[in-house]
Amino acid sequence: MGNLTSKRKPKTPKHFVNWFEIPVVDLERAVAFYNHLYGMEMQVVEQGDYAMALFPGDSKVGGALVKGQGCIPTESGSLLYLNASEDISTMLPRVTEMGGRIILPKTEIIHDAGHFALFVDSEGNKLALHSTK
Repeated sequence: MGNLTSKRKPKTPKHFVNWFEIPVVDLERAVAFYNHLYGMEMQVVEQGDYAMALFPGDSKVGGALVKGQGCIPTESGSLLYLNASEDISTMLPRVTEMGGRIILPKTEIIHDAGHFALFVDSEGNKLALHSTK
């Protein structure tokens, strides 16, 4: 009989996030918020008591807005940094135009790490935007 315990180290993943979900109360309002923020069109999918609006893209990380039992927006807990592309300054005004609020304006992280800003979306979730400029 062979050794049942492996002495090999587990392989460290290249990306630590594969999928994210942002909880919402009003899916239509949240879709309008994020469509305006990014200038995109989200696809809505319903499955039983749950509904999702998918962030478009072909990257290795996907995500959705999710409405259903247990999906409770919050300003506490884990903080998700959304990509603001090159310049966060062009996106920040869109947050307030759709009923969100900025908690921390564009702030430099450290030399060559870009900038970030904190905001609360239309549903009450605290999130961050990150940009290279």
